[in-house]
Amino acid sequence: MVQAIVNTQNSSKARENSFVLQFREVGIVDIPLVGGKNASLGEMLQQLTPQGIGVPDGFATTAYAYRYFIEIAGLEKRLRALFAELDVEDVLSLREVGKQARSLILQTPFPDELQEAIVKAYRKLCQRYGEDTDVAVRSSATAEDLPDASFAGQQETYLNVHGVRGVLEACHKCFASIFTDRAISYRQIKGFDHFEVALSVGVQKMVRSDLAASGVMFSIDTETGFKDAALITAAYGLGENVVQGAVNPDEYLVFKPTLQQGFTPILEKRLGSKEIKMVYDLGGSKLTKNVSVSPEERRQFALTNDEILTLAQWACDIEAHYSKVRGLYTPMDIEWAKDGITGELFIVQARPETVQSQRAQNLLRSYELKQKGQVLATGRAVGEMIGQGKARVILDVHKIDQFQAGEVLVTNRTDPDWEPIMKKASAIVTNQGGRTCHAAIIAREMGIPAIVGCSNATSVIQTGQEVTVSCAGGEEGQVYQGLLPFEIKEVALENLPRTRTQILMNVGNPQEAFGLSAIPNDGVGLARMEFIIANHIQAHPLALLHFDQLEDELARYKIAELTAQYENKATFFVDRLAHGIGTIAAAFYPKPVVVRLSDFKSNEYANLLGGRQFEPKEENPMIGWRGASRYYDDRYREGFALECQAMKRVRDDMGLTNVILMVPFCRTPDEGRRVLAEMAKHGLVQGENGLQVYVMCELPSNVALADEFSQVFDGFSIGSNDLTQLTLGLDRDSALVAHLFDERNEAVKRMVAQAIATAKAQGRKIGICGQAPSDYPEFARFLVEQGIDSISLNPDSVLKTLLEIAQVEKG
Repeated sequence: MVQAIVNTQNSSKARENSFVLQFREVGIVDIPLVGGKNASLGEMLQQLTPQGIGVPDGFATTAYAYRYFIEIAGLEKRLRALFAELDVEDVLSLREVGKQARSLILQTPFPDELQEAIVKAYRKLCQRYGEDTDVAVRSSATAEDLPDASFAGQQETYLNVHGVRGVLEACHKCFASIFTDRAISYRQIKGFDHFEVALSVGVQKMVRSDLAASGVMFSIDTETGFKDAALITAAYGLGENVVQGAVNPDEYLVFKPTLQQGFTPILEKRLGSKEIKMVYDLGGSKLTKNVSVSPEERRQFALTNDEILTLAQWACDIEAHYSKVRGLYTPMDIEWAKDGITGELFIVQARPETVQSQRAQNLLRSYELKQKGQVLATGRAVGEMIGQGKARVILDVHKIDQFQAGEVLVTNRTDPDWEPIMKKASAIVTNQGGRTCHAAIIAREMGIPAIVGCSNATSVIQTGQEVTVSCAGGEEGQVYQGLLPFEIKEVALENLPRTRTQILMNVGNPQEAFGLSAIPNDGVGLARMEFIIANHIQAHPLALLHFDQLEDELARYKIAELTAQYENKATFFVDRLAHGIGTIAAAFYPKPVVVRLSDFKSNEYANLLGGRQFEPKEENPMIGWRGASRYYDDRYREGFALECQAMKRVRDDMGLTNVILMVPFCRTPDEGRRVLAEMAKHGLVQGENGLQVYVMCELPSNVALADEFSQVFDGFSIGSNDLTQLTLGLDRDSALVAHLFDERNEAVKRMVAQAIATAKAQGRKIGICGQAPSDYPEFARFLVEQGIDSISLNPDSVLKTLLEIAQVEKG
């Protein structure tokens, strides 16, 4: 036993005093030895490759090797003297000290014994992969990839490095890069001692993604902190362009819980422009170069659905492993690459996500723009915040000393060299980049809003111009002219009461769903299809089905543009609708999400692209051909079939069986049966796979015949807007009688009370999704007193109405 302990201690000592260790010899506990990046690669090679996750092999120089080099060369004293003069807030001082520190290291040769260890390890790698094998040489600091400080991109990376001499040169440059301007600044901000941090170098077999694609993925939604989604970005070529924001990549969103149940829940596929790709500079003077991507490739997604699902599953597996190792939930930030020669996928880096995982879970903070103005630029919103100030357009990193604290930084893209000023910005706006690029990651970490991928920000925004940068309205962010008023609201969630009455939400915009799900709720009482059709599809379903017969040339052109990726244009409708509803259903899963089938009026349908050709002209569309009456009609039933296909995909393929379908404007029980029969033709059979179908209670006939409607449908949702309109006999679109419209009218209240009483007597659920309880607290009180099962509210009314309902229930 004693001998075993001695052997273990000797082995441990030998590792600590080694210049080089193979990745397979290290694990996550070895961050002090080989830095976060290399420790993580070793951990994955040992623990996750048996699960089928691909990780390229390699080796790492150790922290001991770095310190040995510094000590043998007598560099610490000279470096400390340099840093004694440093003012990290002065960009010019930072630049000069960094330059001198790097020069000191580069001018000092490696000791022979360190060179020999690196050469021996590289030759061993070549024995496995081939002579002069191509490798990536990456820096990995011992204060790196920590849960509260990513240190992402602070030191250098060199790709497509060949041969002994190339590897030694790249390792030497990596050692020097511990003193890049950005790394010095970042350590100072995070409170790390420059001389306590050591640098390890990882030498890893290259994945030939220059011939395929690569990108970044997170096991959490980066903007909202929603834990159940994996976000994947992808572009062609080597991954540096995605990381640095040089390209606008594709984005894919996958729902983790049902993925792990065997379903295929791709919630969103967003095509990026992917204008350039980084490839090997074969025969050239550089290691890599950027080349243009062909228009045909740009119009295609960089990944297949199977590859998207594989990567998402790996994100789940990696997150689960690191959460287990650390003993607490650990969302992950992961870099992946696809080999263009073998077609295999690989993970090349994985680190803890450092923003959402550190956010307070019991505090709900929201930003609201109180006034809108002229929109100067739009792009991908990063951070659900609002910032403002004078714009500073900077196109060259060497001019960052011009930047003043509190300004809005406007540039093409950022990389780690920009970080010394990014922390001083009130907001960041870039022409290029996606949600996982450098600017996005640093903005989140610094707690400032950013809009990336605007394409034209540097040309439409002028230095000195006052602007407001809003990321508070979903996935698209806006840069507004002027300093617009906004409000920040904070609500502590731990002391909110629970109510007997279910508190649901009305949600139309899928882009806001993940964020809204953080508000205390019991599900969604109304998810409207109309928003998705009008904003994300834009075309009339029959115009897509009969594209070749379209008479409107402009509509044909616009639809062709919208559906460029689709041979079958009807599939575009099904895809977009399924993605939109799927995202809302996933955000609130497994809580119920009531999805109302389309309820456009004929004049609204006519306004969709190509719609006028297929819609009648009605004198009063509000009480005309809408809702249920369209679904089984020969003039529209094939359009309704597309809705059914999309909903079947959400429930059957994505596994989101929490979706409850709801039929609007259903005039008679017999009409309800005809709609159910039409749905069944397309695989939506009431009762199968737990499918429930509700009906809107918004017509006097729904109230008068509530007992008969109860024999057809599983539940009711009161639409107070239409019920008020039709009870009082006024057109709610008419300004002439608008002053008479009031849901609190006694006639309306009696109708509501009767509907609730009848539904409950029939053992059916009944809720309300109309506007009234959001606008009038007294109406919400009335509903609770009548014994309603659920109240669905506009998101901004949920918390105040919840408190009101709790008071009523107390008596």
